[in-house]
Amino acid sequence: MTIRTLARWLLGLAFVAAGVPHFTRADIYLPMMPPDLPWPRELIFVSGLFEILGGLGVLWPTEKIQRAAGLGLIALLAAVFPANLHMALNDVPMMGLHFSSAIRWGRLPLQFMLMAWAWWATRPRQIRR
Repeated sequence: MTIRTLARWLLGLAFVAAGVPHFTRADIYLPMMPPDLPWPRELIFVSGLFEILGGLGVLWPTEKIQRAAGLGLIALLAAVFPANLHMALNDVPMMGLHFSSAIRWGRLPLQFMLMAWAWWATRPRQIRR
C-alpha cells in the first residue's frame, strides 16, 4: 500500500466517522451554526450526508469517483468554514465544551490542511509526479 493510498483511506474513514454524528447527535452541532443561516438542523444533516458520501467516494475503487469525491470534500470544507469562523469569533462550544481561543482559531487553518489532504490524496495519477 502506498502512502497516498493510506492517506486516501484515512481521509475517507475520517469523513465517514465525522458525518455519522450529524445524524445521531445533531443537537451538539446546533450552537456551531451561524445564526443568520436558515434551517440549521437541516444544514447539519446535509453537511453530514456529504461528509459520509465524500468519505465513501474517496474509498471507491474508481479514480474518477475518488477525484470527484475529493473535490466535493474540498467544496464542503469551504462551505462549513463560516461555521468554524463563527465558533472562533463567538466562543461557541464544540460538542458541548468550551475551548481556548487558541484551539478555536487553530481549527481554521486545519480546514485548509484538510482541503490540501483531499486534493493530494485524490488527484489523478498522471499529475502525481
